[in-house]
Formats: sequence, structure tokens, C-alpha cells
Amino acid sequence: MADDRPEIAPAQVVPVELEPQCEWTAEQVSDPAAWTEHLSEADILELGAAVAHARKVSDDFLQIGKADFPLPTLGPRLKRIEAELINGRGFVLIRGLPRQRWSNDEMCLAYWGIGAHLGRPWPQNAKGHVLGDVTDQGKQPGDPTARGNELGQIGLDFHCDGSDLVGLLCLQSGVSGGLSAVCNSVALHNRLVRERPDLAAELYKPQPYDYRGEQPPGGRGWYPMPVFTRHGERLFMRLIRPYILASQRHADAPRLTAKAEEALTWMQEMSESGAYSVLMDFQPGDMQFINNYHVLHGRTAYVDDRESGRVRHLKRLWLETEVLEDRPSFFQNRMGSHWAQKISISRLDAAG
Repeated sequence: MADDRPEIAPAQVVPVELEPQCEWTAEQVSDPAAWTEHLSEADILELGAAVAHARKVSDDFLQIGKADFPLPTLGPRLKRIEAELINGRGFVLIRGLPRQRWSNDEMCLAYWGIGAHLGRPWPQNAKGHVLGDVTDQGKQPGDPTARGNELGQIGLDFHCDGSDLVGLLCLQSGVSGGLSAVCNSVALHNRLVRERPDLAAELYKPQPYDYRGEQPPGGRGWYPMPVFTRHGERLFMRLIRPYILASQRHADAPRLTAKAEEALTWMQEMSESGAYSVLMDFQPGDMQFINNYHVLHGRTAYVDDRESGRVRHLKRLWLETEVLEDRPSFFQNRMGSHWAQKISISRLDAAG
């Protein structure tokens, strides 16, 4: 099978600052109250009723859509959050799902239903998972097929995933560490445009990304995609520096230019500077949603204790938002791709 991603012609771009209203600094988001939405007991009751209703519709999450998960009060609030994710700050922490009272399935169904109010699911890997896992799955950092969500205990650099919105639900925290980090990539883009437009222009050109062994059968092991894309007056972004560097193991992948390497290093150093990032400590029952095009995410290293059951386990959603009515072809939800041929829900119980 040929690669199912559209070919991208090299772009000659004069970079300009985009979406300045979505910029923020670490100082401006230092107060967690600015980005934390607390679920009230009334919200929990409404979610519990929606979970019960959805269970009557089907025991298969894949059959549960927005209409099957009624949230008459919380639903409009989620739509306001969705608009803020796309046109504002770009991230939110929703706190308060009752982890102590609800089973794994109840937690996951509530999360799936909330996700359905924010967007349509997007396959995350070659297994077709639309509800996936971020936990230690026994993969090693040097494994060329390992993806970040499968790696345990190590920290992860700031990066993007492959959808409009990325959601994480904390089912279980580890013994220590594992802080979630978010960084404003709009501010990074605009600063790079101002200070080094030559480097910004280089990142508007397609860069090779390693498929991590999940390419179509018979397809090449890498795919081209720019780090920055301007579409109308919006900024779209895909940055996974380790995958770009790993693409160089494929002889047929284009070689990175010295300017691309310099630009990637600039992005790495600036994202880690602390000037445009904030840390949050996930508690069981917390949900984080981010705009994948405006916010990079990562995490600090952490410690698990599998013997006692204290294993960090997050559930992940990739979502296609309704707020974005138009997007570049290579940022489309590829439900016709090889990743979507066997859509499924991961039932991994990391603490088991």
C-alpha cells in the first residue's frame, strides 16, 4: 500500500506572526485557577446519569456518540471550553471525576462522553485505538518502534500529537513525579519569526518524520510534514523533534539541513526555558485537554511501584473539533487511513 498521507510541496514562505491573541507567557498562566475547571456535585450527578443512559444504549464505547451522552447543563460549558481551546489559551484542566467512587469503566465512559462533546475521535496508532493509554508498556527508549505513550518513567520532551485536540484522563498516579507540562507554541512561533525569520521559514518546509514502524504495508518508513503551516490566518503545528531526528535512520529520507537542525534546537531550548510553559500535577480523576496546534506538551520523569499498584496510567483521546471548520489537507482526520481500518478501544489495565 502506498503512503496514505498527501504529498506536500516545499513551500517558499515569508513568515509572519499569527494568532497573537493565543500567545501567553508562564507568568500569565502561573495561577492554576485561571485554567482549572472544577466539577461540582451537580455536574457529577449529571455525568453519572449520562453514564447510566449510555450503558443502556450500548456496552460498546464505539457506539456511544454525543447524542447518547446527554449533558444538558455541562454540555454548553464544554462548548465554551472548546472555543477557548481553539481561539484562546489552548489548554484546560477539568478536575473532579470521582475516582474513589467510580470503576475504571465508569471513569472511561464519562471521559469518552465528555470527549464526544468536544469533538470526534481520531485514531492514535496502527492498532486503531481511539481511546488509548499513556503508561509504561514495556517499551525501551532505544526501540525504533516505541512511541512516547508507551514509554514508562522517563520524561518526555515538549511535542505535538496528531490531532486537533489531545485529551488525557488520569486514572492513577505513580509514586512520585510525572508532572504534566504545557508550552505555548504560538508564542514560540511568533518570537522565532521576529528574531530569526530564516529559521522560521525553514520550519515551514516539509521535514521528515519517522513512522515508528506504523507505516502502511509496503510504504516508506517516514512521512513529510512541515513544523509550521499557515492556513488563512491560523497557525497549525506539528513538532516531534525525536521523530524528525529518527527519520535519518531511513536511507531514503531527506537529510536534515543545518538550518533545520538549528531551528529545531532553538525550539527545544526555548520550550524548555520556562518562559512559556507551566507544570500541573495530575490527580486521579483529572482531565486535561489541549489544542495540539497551539500548545506543546510533555512530562517530567516519574517513579512507579507496580507491586503496590501505584502505576501512572492515563487514558488518551485524540479529537477533531467542530470549531475548526477548515484545516490543511495533511491535518485532516484520516478516518480512511490504514490506522482506521480496525477502530478499537484499548482496555489495558496498567495496574493489573
